[in-house]
Amino acid sequence: MQSKRILLIIGGGIAAYKSLELIRLLAKEGVAARCILTKAGAEFVTPLSVAALSGDKVFQDLFNLTDEAEMGHIELSRSADLVVVCPATADLIAKAANGLANDLASTTLLATDKPVLMVPAMNVRMWQHAAVQRNVAQLAADGVHVLQPDVGPMACGEFGPGRLPEPERIAAEIRRLLLPPAASAGKGPLAGFRAIVTAGPTREPLDPVRYISNHSSGKQGYAIAEALARLGADVRLVTGPTGIAAPDTVTTLKVETAIEMHDAVKAQLPADIFVSVAAVADWRPATRAATKLKLKGAQEGVALQLVENPDILKRIAAKKKDRPRLVVGFAAETNDVEAHARAKLARKGCDWIVANDVSGDVMGGADNEVLLVTRSGVDRWPRMSKADVATRLAARIADAFYDPEQSAILDAAE
Repeated sequence: MQSKRILLIIGGGIAAYKSLELIRLLAKEGVAARCILTKAGAEFVTPLSVAALSGDKVFQDLFNLTDEAEMGHIELSRSADLVVVCPATADLIAKAANGLANDLASTTLLATDKPVLMVPAMNVRMWQHAAVQRNVAQLAADGVHVLQPDVGPMACGEFGPGRLPEPERIAAEIRRLLLPPAASAGKGPLAGFRAIVTAGPTREPLDPVRYISNHSSGKQGYAIAEALARLGADVRLVTGPTGIAAPDTVTTLKVETAIEMHDAVKAQLPADIFVSVAAVADWRPATRAATKLKLKGAQEGVALQLVENPDILKRIAAKKKDRPRLVVGFAAETNDVEAHARAKLARKGCDWIVANDVSGDVMGGADNEVLLVTRSGVDRWPRMSKADVATRLAARIADAFYDPEQSAILDAAE
């Protein structure tokens, strides 16, 4: 991601300490934070801590004559690419929703012409109060982005919605909002690059009504295809059967079997990026019955002969001609995730492996927790939504094509 800057408004709440970790995470990704610390926020974190992590002056007082002479709250409100309120207290939400401006934070929110992200955090009863929900709805109607709070135990001892999301989830949402325009505008760091993404399961027919398949929903692959398109890539989504509507920003090719998926991927080459997310069936029946197979009795059982399907990831990674510069595989494991992922990276010959543990509710679920395994190491990502995983992976892919060190690694793989 190209260098970006946010204006971070830190409200007063016990969760304010998480804003410090957020600043650190964003700095690692090249996103600078200039900070406003409210009077209530300063009860939980110190200006010195915020300044040390952000590497910039911390702004606190609307009527500071020096600040107004040097910067001014109007310029401060417009000097960033995104304004983030974290934690967004009930008070800050109410002021923003109703156009009140009696301190630096609320005045800045009223004066900004940049996108705003509110990250609420408060007691569950406060969050569920009709007045707060009314204000949140008004903000959404005004075009403000509101990140829904997490559900869990509170500092006050209660349990429910209202917890500030973990910094990794907030950072992912910030990255999403800082992304360039959609691919349809022909802009973005991946404009001019072609990406092929596979998604969903494959179905290997036994007879006209039965098939071998798996529980893959396709959600992660569809999200990755859409995230790459938002960065400007020309995306070809090769998908097995799913119940998901295809994104308008990608070219979708629907297939049923592993052989059909293999042929569809080959037909889209050459490409710059290949992300093999689909849960392709390893085997298919050696023969397909022309009519429905009938039970012959419980004692006899059924003998089923299977043959291996083409290994799409391995074949694409091994191509001498038209090999994509970046080949990314997925490893769905139920144990020893990192060890299996490292072995798969070497065995398949790809550049990266995104590995996850699917022994729980990952297949078909909304969240994922992955490891990004490359030749140089392992990056462990916390549990987050599949959309956030996709946004983060797309950003890493874009960085790989523009970071000199990463580009050298990709070129050496050709």
